[in-house]
Amino acid sequence: MAGRQGPRRRHDVADRAQVQGLVEAAVQAYGRIDVMISNAGLMPQAPLDRLQIGEWDRMIDVNIKGVLYGIAAALPHMQRQKAGHFINVSSVAGHKVGPGFAVYAATKHAVRALSEGLRQEVKPYNIRTTVISPGAVATELPDNITDPDAAERIRAFYAKVAIPADSFARAVAFAIGQPEEVDVNEILFRPTAQEL
Repeated sequence: MAGRQGPRRRHDVADRAQVQGLVEAAVQAYGRIDVMISNAGLMPQAPLDRLQIGEWDRMIDVNIKGVLYGIAAALPHMQRQKAGHFINVSSVAGHKVGPGFAVYAATKHAVRALSEGLRQEVKPYNIRTTVISPGAVATELPDNITDPDAAERIRAFYAKVAIPADSFARAVAFAIGQPEEVDVNEILFRPTAQEL
């Protein structure tokens, strides 16, 4: 609903009840939910032999379960409406795996698989699905890397090639802005200077 902005709410996407509450508040405020964007993500990096199991668990909770909880909360409303749009955020790492990125890449591959399965299942309800896979975008994502070597390498990489966050916003706007009969299923984009 263009022009209206509801109350801002902070929530933990790894908490199913909080995600459900967010969607219910939107439906209560506007009478429907048109777009569900699952963009939360964590990218701690370290080689697997560092056994950062706590970080693995948190990445799985946020990067995979967060998307699933968003689907669970919004899908029943969109099915009733016979309309809606899911936008799930993957990453270039959902297409390419590099050293130190194994668990993060696995979660982002999972987002792509979930999105494709969802796309196939929601056709009878006229619901659209888009997975967006950005490369290096200037956000706080690198700030949660606790491995010192990886943190230094990624911060230097982002300082050199990251593009502004509005590039991601334009990709979202492009997908949403298509006519109802057009379903843009996947957008993969990188900074021009990014090799991988």
